[in-house]
Amino acid sequence: MHIRKAAQQDLHSIMKLYENARIFMREHGNPDQWGTAYPPQNMIEADICSGDLYVCTEDDAIEAVFFYKEGIDPTYLKIYDGQWKNDAPYGVVHRITSSGKVKGAASFCLNWAFSQCGNLKIDTHENNVVMQNLLKKNGFTYCGRIYVDDGGERLAFQK
Repeated sequence: MHIRKAAQQDLHSIMKLYENARIFMREHGNPDQWGTAYPPQNMIEADICSGDLYVCTEDDAIEAVFFYKEGIDPTYLKIYDGQWKNDAPYGVVHRITSSGKVKGAASFCLNWAFSQCGNLKIDTHENNVVMQNLLKKNGFTYCGRIYVDDGGERLAFQK
């Protein structure tokens, strides 16, 4: 597998991955985290333009996609019912999903992101048990709860 920055020509494949992820979430008890339209295409286009969206490829097929950026994430400034493991500079991963066709693609992405900075934060919905298990399997520790821009509560993890 290989990680590279997403390009505009990847947009259709990326949006298809997110569409499939929303279906998967609904089928696995998590209908609310991404609803029926998150992330919107304009957000993904902006992530591509800013250079913060990455794809994981295998044999030139896009098997996973994720947002990765180093620096302060405003939603992580306040944490409730716990605390972050440290205050060191960190990277964040958001909007990660995989095709499900290549075993370990999401773990590969998380490990790549961690290798970039050595301190990684991520959050997920309390109903996203699949993601929670993936994070724990990849060495992330539950740290507390944060609130995203729309007021939704998320479980916060750090590695």
